[in-house]
Amino acid sequence: MQSHYLAGAVPYPEEFARLYREKGYWIGQNLSDFLQECAEKYPHHIAIYCEDQQISYKTFNLLVSDCAENLYQLGLRSGDKAIVQLPNHHAFYIIFFALIRLGALPVMSLPAHRFSELNSFVEQTQAKAYFCADVGAQKFDYRELARKLKSMHHALEHVFVLGESQEFHAVAALLETPELFQPSQYSASSPEQVAFLQLSGGSTGIPKLIPRTHDDYLYSVRESSKICCLDETSKLLMVLPAAHNFSMSSAGALGIFYSGGAVVLGTDPSPAQAFELIRKHQVTDVCLVPALVRPWMDKAAKDKDDILSSLRCLQVGGARLADVVALRLIDEFQVKLQQVFGMAEGLVNYTRFDMTKEQIVHTQGRKLCIDDEILIVNDEDQPVPQGDVGHLLTRGPYTIRGYYNAPEHNLRSFTTDGFYRTGDLVRLREDGCIVVEGRAKDQINRGGEKIATEEVEQALITHPQVKLVALVAMPDEVLGEKSCAFVLWQSQPDDPSEFRRGLILKQYIQNVGLATYKIPDRIEFLDHFPYTAFGKIDKKSLVKKFEIQQVS
Repeated sequence: MQSHYLAGAVPYPEEFARLYREKGYWIGQNLSDFLQECAEKYPHHIAIYCEDQQISYKTFNLLVSDCAENLYQLGLRSGDKAIVQLPNHHAFYIIFFALIRLGALPVMSLPAHRFSELNSFVEQTQAKAYFCADVGAQKFDYRELARKLKSMHHALEHVFVLGESQEFHAVAALLETPELFQPSQYSASSPEQVAFLQLSGGSTGIPKLIPRTHDDYLYSVRESSKICCLDETSKLLMVLPAAHNFSMSSAGALGIFYSGGAVVLGTDPSPAQAFELIRKHQVTDVCLVPALVRPWMDKAAKDKDDILSSLRCLQVGGARLADVVALRLIDEFQVKLQQVFGMAEGLVNYTRFDMTKEQIVHTQGRKLCIDDEILIVNDEDQPVPQGDVGHLLTRGPYTIRGYYNAPEHNLRSFTTDGFYRTGDLVRLREDGCIVVEGRAKDQINRGGEKIATEEVEQALITHPQVKLVALVAMPDEVLGEKSCAFVLWQSQPDDPSEFRRGLILKQYIQNVGLATYKIPDRIEFLDHFPYTAFGKIDKKSLVKKFEIQQVS
């Protein structure tokens, strides 16, 4: 069954694949048939709201077939790779499913990615096609990027542009009904095969490529939609990048499609624009990263707006939400909060709606599947006692067994028996809930004392004047490493000096009760934070910007 498995991808061992089929996790459906089934079940329901357009499931499915045929006539074939870097527009979903229907493999890219990332994706996959917008944020011209990529990679034959296409193919033309239609010449890959390549969500370096199969991905989608209680009346506002794994499957757009609900696409995550869309479309669900939560709360509080309480659910994922912010969402804004802790490589944890307030505020929930295997180990890969912090390892019916074309990296990231080393530091409570304590690489070793950055950040964010914080390591000749906290301060008319603010925060941390060595050695105040393409604080950029490695 796996004899034609995608070269460069690591298949599931046959004994595990057989188990997952026997237990009903893998039902033998590919993503193309998944959409076809949704269209047959909900033909006249609206699937997508995009600007002033609304697209029914029936129309959605027909547009996908038209697009697949047009791509076929232009020369794309089963097994070809295509980089998809599109904004939040209905064309994104049509092209994604059209490539799947054709048997080609979408390579997911985010609008914030630039030449370094795109060049790596093309090199790794020998992509034949590239889909992009004409101009993006800060007037960045993706067509210039496309020209550079084409000049360097002969394999890249086709560029498709949403908007003013210039010398390239126009995405709009792909959505037109072809003059000649011969769909029998192609078909989606089989369910156990790799469907597309998702991106790792690490905060530094070039993202690695994650091969997701139809079977494993759709299991996660189906189960997530049940946990998230989605149904035909659900309307999900999408202001995060549509290609992000959180946006796609937790439960995301695919969970909405499975349930017969609608995705409301927004291009601006600012609260003013988002609140307008929530009201216009009577949105029921929103997914956000923690960095967006505070400005949304501030806007709602300033305007005395009850918009957040009108939602059935506010999902927060991508990074840990500070406990104090979670508590404020529930107590002050009456939000039905759901915390999501997952990774594009597989494992997803959710807080459930029937959990206690304490569990929803202070944990990142329970695993999706009973057969998600979780190990929490120390630096020597030995299990830690119940409740202790350790490295999270996992394997299961929707967690990959290796990155694409990365044999050396796979030796470091996966155990010999197939457990994925997530890089997360967590503890597992007796109630089965997981608590994220940080990233292993975010640990600061201060003279032999280990500082979990998450713990200090959680303490600092409880100060009423601190809006956002990131703790990073800086080299030190004596201690090896010291800590530096970058802080976004809630300005007031009578603000003390930055020096005085730093003293206030250090005293505050001491009063909280953290160990003396955990008090930041240095505190820097920022007007704004840099973010990675995945919406996480870019700590590497902070280190580089302030050159703190040169400060003792």
